Amino acid sequence: PLKPEITITYIAVSAIFFNSGLSLKTEELTSALMHVKLHLFVQIFTLVFFPTAIWVFLQLLSITPINEWLLKGLQTVGCMPPPVSSAVILTKAVGGNEAAAIFNSAFGSFLGIVITPLLLLLFLGSSSSVPFTSIFSQLFMTVVVPLIIGQIVRRYIKDWLERKKPPFGAISSCVLLMIIYTTFCDTFANPNIDLDKFSLIIIVFIIFSVQMSFMFLTFLFSTRNNSTFTPADTVAIVFCSTHKSLTLGIPMLKIVFAGYEYLSLISVPLLIYHPAQILLGSLLVPTIKSWMVSRQKALKLTRQPKAPVKV
Repeated sequence: PLKPEITITYIAVSAIFFNSGLSLKTEELTSALMHVKLHLFVQIFTLVFFPTAIWVFLQLLSITPINEWLLKGLQTVGCMPPPVSSAVILTKAVGGNEAAAIFNSAFGSFLGIVITPLLLLLFLGSSSSVPFTSIFSQLFMTVVVPLIIGQIVRRYIKDWLERKKPPFGAISSCVLLMIIYTTFCDTFANPNIDLDKFSLIIIVFIIFSVQMSFMFLTFLFSTRNNSTFTPADTVAIVFCSTHKSLTLGIPMLKIVFAGYEYLSLISVPLLIYHPAQILLGSLLVPTIKSWMVSRQKALKLTRQPKAPVKV
C-alpha cells in the first residue's frame, strides 16, 4: 500500500535533499566544493580501501562455517558508495561540515554508478548489463535537482527560515526511517530466504566491529598533527567514509544479481549495515559533538595573540 517503488525511490530521497538544500547556506555549499583534499580522502577510503580491507578480512572468514552468501553480501557492502542521506543527517546533528557531507554523498553516489558494479565484478565475479543511463538520470533527478530547488526556494524565504528555524533534522530522520522500514519489508517478505541464527549473529557482530574500527581509523587519520582538516571536517569524514548507501545499494544489487537464487541472502548484510550505522552514529553524536566543541575552543585559544607581558 505504501508503493515504495515510487514513494521511496523518488519522493523520499528527493525530500531529504530538498530539505538539505533548503536548510544549507549557499556560501557553505560553494566553499565545500573547493575542499578537494577532504573529498579525495572520503572517496578513496570508501571505494578503494574499504572494499579491499573487507576482501582481505573475508579470506580469513572463508574457513569458518558462516553462510557463504552472507559473506558475499558483506563484500557487496564494502563495494557500495557513500549514502545519500544518513551521513548528511548525522553530520548536521553534530554540527559538522554539512556542506562537505552533502557534496561527498552526491559525488560518491555518482561515482558508485560506475565503480560499484566494477568492484562487484572484481571481487565477486558477477557480471550483468547495468543500465548506467537510467541509474544516473534517477540519481540526478532525486539528488541534484531537489538540492538545487531547495537552494532556490531558500533565497526567497531565507528570513522566514531564520526566524522560525524549522526542524529539518527531524524531518530527514523520519523520511530515513521510512526508507529502512520499506526495505526490510521487501527483503524479509521473500519466502525463499533461509538464515541460520549462528551466521546472522556473527554477521551482526562483524558489521558493528567493522564500523567501529573504520570510524576510529578515519578519526585518527583526520586528527593527526600534520592534518589540515578542521574538527567540523573530521565529523563529515568519519560519517561519510564509513557509511554505505542502502537507497542506491539495494536497487543496484537487484540489477547486478538479477536472477540470483541467493539475492535475498546477499542483501541481508547491507540491510543490517544501514540501520546499524544510523544507530551507532546516533549513539556517538553527543560524544563527537562535545569533542568537536572542545577542540574548536582549544584551537581558538591557540590562535589568539598573546598579550604583551608588562615589566
